[in-house]
Amino acid sequence: MTINQPTTSPINPDLDRPIHLGIVSISDRASSGVYQDLGIPALEAWLKKTILSPVCVFHTRLIADEQALISQTLIELVDQKRCDLILTTGGTGPSRRDVTPEATKAVATREMPGFGEQMRQISLRFVPTAILSRQIGALREIDGHACLIINLPGQPKAIQETLEGLKDEAGQTLTPGIFAAVPYCIDLIGGPYIETCATTVKAFRPKSAIRTK
Repeated sequence: MTINQPTTSPINPDLDRPIHLGIVSISDRASSGVYQDLGIPALEAWLKKTILSPVCVFHTRLIADEQALISQTLIELVDQKRCDLILTTGGTGPSRRDVTPEATKAVATREMPGFGEQMRQISLRFVPTAILSRQIGALREIDGHACLIINLPGQPKAIQETLEGLKDEAGQTLTPGIFAAVPYCIDLIGGPYIETCATTVKAFRPKSAIRTK
């Protein structure tokens, strides 16, 4: 577990509680030491540069492509570690060992299909095989606590593209990334107020939901 302190002035103290972030990399070979895992360091670095507030507490897990183990890990991170957001990477393709979406659905209380739809739209700008991806978003709610779980692709480049979206040479957004919707989703499920670095990805909220410092 690592802790990332905010890089800007804190917002109002009552909105300031730490956000607990789960990062789960799912790979048979990386978890057995055949090669080095790249998903966790890529995601942790991206989140540290993107989330400006509040304090971030990271819970990282590297596990094999086993459905029961994936579900168990998600339950632990939500029910015990009280994560507000969990990002998984790997195991979302069509092969027999790709069971991350099934493991996520097994512990979810509600699905959030828009996340998967948008990730595929972004990836389709690069490869036609994006239609084979099965990434999903879902919520797990228990004992008054809720967590957003998002299944991301396995490659760091694809992870960054789906989170940030696509921009033209002038920096104008061509296709919004999914993370633009994450802070408001966390608001709606009772989590801490998240501010983001606008040059990476600008969080979108209705005007009525924007809080002043």
